[in-house]
Amino acid sequence: MRALVYHSAHDVKVDTVPDPTLQEADDVILRITATAICGSDLHLYRGKVPGLIAGDILGHEFMGEVVETGPGVTALQRGDRVVVPFVIACGQCHFCNLHLYSACETTNPDQGTLLNKKSLRPGAAMFGYTHNYGGVPGGQAEYVRVPKANTGPIRIPPALSDEQVLFLSDILPTGYQAVLNTELKPGGSLAIFGAGPVGLMAAACARMLGADTIFMVDHHEYRLQFAREAYGVVPVNFDKLDAAEVIIAHTANRGVDGVIDAIGFEAKGSALETALTNLKLEGSSGAALRQCIAAVRRGGVVSVPGVYAGFIHGFMFGDAFEKGITIRGGQTHVQRYMPELLEHIREGRLHPDSIITHRLPLEQAAEGYRIFDKKQEDCRKVILRPGT
Repeated sequence: MRALVYHSAHDVKVDTVPDPTLQEADDVILRITATAICGSDLHLYRGKVPGLIAGDILGHEFMGEVVETGPGVTALQRGDRVVVPFVIACGQCHFCNLHLYSACETTNPDQGTLLNKKSLRPGAAMFGYTHNYGGVPGGQAEYVRVPKANTGPIRIPPALSDEQVLFLSDILPTGYQAVLNTELKPGGSLAIFGAGPVGLMAAACARMLGADTIFMVDHHEYRLQFAREAYGVVPVNFDKLDAAEVIIAHTANRGVDGVIDAIGFEAKGSALETALTNLKLEGSSGAALRQCIAAVRRGGVVSVPGVYAGFIHGFMFGDAFEKGITIRGGQTHVQRYMPELLEHIREGRLHPDSIITHRLPLEQAAEGYRIFDKKQEDCRKVILRPGT
């Protein structure tokens, strides 16, 4: 089959690779009909995430048709059209029983082992996202093996197009969970740092859930303009203004009820911070997180769907303590939210496909990565179609 393969930083290619095969009784093989490039894929593309090996197949946002099932599959059958969550969960362990699917104890063989005797490795396995997350081949391909197929993949009604539902795989539930984690109340205020795909989905969900005021912080004017037109946000360009100061000044000097950091560890930091991360002396930039702590009101919540790893320079824990804020983060429990979000799409309350700007055949995936990475052609989201 043809698949998008990582070779080295900024070097990905569509290669011919072996077809996937059933390995466990509850596996299915999916023929991919649509897949997407996620903002977090760009961390891999830039060579910023450890555990990625030349030859790995990328991609964790995908959907398609079931073409083969293992003997233990009871939830799906051949011909079913499904969206697959990027988190691979068994559905039976301690954390899955708590609906904390991204903390699944069984799907990632490295989960629970100590890293440098200081921190735990990641939780559940994920598609196409390094060997730290299980080394499972991803879905930017013609076919993919889906483990634990009785837990997660959701059938899609024929009336809904691929583009309407594809983002149920990641960015829509990620944005939704990020908003829920802020404990947003109808009429409340929210600030979202990062107007990429997750930030835009968070704005859509926040508006649906009754947010009164939404500040959107970014430095790409085309993304801010779209967010203003689509979701009625107050745009703030952090290249021109101190975002936290603007937000505080427009909220009676209190700050917003909740803040979402949809940027993560590659946020543009100081010269010192950049040097430390380049030298691998720390794992992440704390620039966005410091702004989030500054912009939230006392007793508010900072929600962090953006990816972080390792140590953070200048983490303002004293400010977090003094303000009495709550910080919530982590990978998304996608399986938990897919059914209700599918219903919101069916009822016309959410239109996640509105952020799509580029539609390319799988064979042009490398060009899609380049355009998305460089923010060229006002790119917000790239969809890839195998066989076109």
